[in-house]
Amino acid sequence: MNTLIIEDTKKLANTLKHYFHINGNNVDVSYNLEDAYHYIAITHYDIIFLDIILPDGDGRDFLQNLRKKNNITPIIVMTAKFEISDKVDILDLGADDYIIKPFEFIELEARCRAVLRRKNNNYQNTLSFGNVNLFPQTATLEINGHSQSLRNRELRILEIFFHAPNIIFSKNQITDRIFSISDIVSDNTIEVYIARIRKKIEQSNVILETMRGIGYKLTKKN
Repeated sequence: MNTLIIEDTKKLANTLKHYFHINGNNVDVSYNLEDAYHYIAITHYDIIFLDIILPDGDGRDFLQNLRKKNNITPIIVMTAKFEISDKVDILDLGADDYIIKPFEFIELEARCRAVLRRKNNNYQNTLSFGNVNLFPQTATLEINGHSQSLRNRELRILEIFFHAPNIIFSKNQITDRIFSISDIVSDNTIEVYIARIRKKIEQSNVILETMRGIGYKLTKKN
């Protein structure tokens, strides 16, 4: 899961980053809104933790701007304000949830899971293309009744293609969706994952086709 933490208190931000990173998430940290806008422009995030009072502006303006641009990334606001009116305003601006500072990290993690469950309420339990069934909740794929397990990034790459078969995705687009900005990604990293996936679907009637100089697309074999 790609996570963005927007928090100017560096100790809290870095401790949160460490907590979510050791639980298997890719995490970027922004200490101000300027950097946050930059990160949002170049990277896809699964969830954002947003502070309200930041050195270069109000987190509520950031939230409102994202929603006006139809960015539906789940956002949990971290706030020290207790007034009911403040909470109502935050939710009305488009926040998915809020948590009052100071808080326990396990509570934030639980709220994160709840928000993602709500987001995925209508999410398909099975994604199918050709004779391949992809089961995101169990990280497995099935071909003619034969099941195989998937690693985290293999699953996430397959989800990209299964949600948009016959659409071309560049290496940069795939990288932005499965890695955080702080990750060191070599030129052939995506090629390695594509090769692993191809091996797992080689007995199917679909293929991850290379579009030379452009990217890859999921299509049916001729």
